[in-house]
Amino acid sequence: MPGLIGKKIGMTSVFSADGKNVPCTVIEAGPCVVTQVKTVETDGYDAVQLAYDEKREKSTTKPMKGHFQKAGTTPKAKLVEFKDFEQEFKPGDVVTVDMISEDTFVDVCGISKGKGFQGVVKRHGFRGVGDATHGQHNRLRAPGSLGASSYPSRVFKGMRMAGRTGGDRVKVENLRVLKVIPESNLLLIKGSVPGAKGSYLIIEV
Repeated sequence: MPGLIGKKIGMTSVFSADGKNVPCTVIEAGPCVVTQVKTVETDGYDAVQLAYDEKREKSTTKPMKGHFQKAGTTPKAKLVEFKDFEQEFKPGDVVTVDMISEDTFVDVCGISKGKGFQGVVKRHGFRGVGDATHGQHNRLRAPGSLGASSYPSRVFKGMRMAGRTGGDRVKVENLRVLKVIPESNLLLIKGSVPGAKGSYLIIEV
C-alpha cells in the first residue's frame, strides 16, 4: 500500500459547507525522499523505502551515512518501506503530499500515548467489583477473582489484569482527508489519530 511518512502537529476544527464544526488532526506529511528501491530480483520483493525528517550527522551511524549518500540525500530520522506504488521511482526522488487528494480516505498508523502502569478499569474498561457501592468498601476498582483455585492452580495466559498501558502501534482506518495544503505539506484529517504531538505517523493511501 503506497503512503507517506508524517508528523502529528496537533488538533483543530474546521467548519464544513453545511456549517458543522468538524474536529480534525493536522499532519505534516512529507516531503519524503526515496532512499532505496527494492525489487524481486535483488531483495525478493518490491518496495520503495522513504525517509523523512532531518537528523544530525553526528547522530547517524557510518553505515546509514553511506546509505543516505548513495541516495544523494542528507541523514534522515525515519525510514519506512511502502509497497504497491504505481509510479516508478529512483533513489533521490522526492514524494510530496500532492499524491493525496481531498475527500479521499486514508489509514493512519502511529505509536499511541504511553500511560504507564494502569489498573483494570482504565486498561480494560472493567466496571468495578459489584458495579456499585454495595458493601464493597474500598474495592470498587479491584479486578475481582481470577478464577484460579486448586484447579488449574495458575493464572491463564491472557488474563486481563493491571499492567503497562499505551505505547502500542495503532492503526486507525478510513479517515477522511478534509483538506490538503501542498505549499505547507499539511494534511487535515477528520477525527483523531494515535500519538502525541510531534510523533511520527505513517499515512497509507
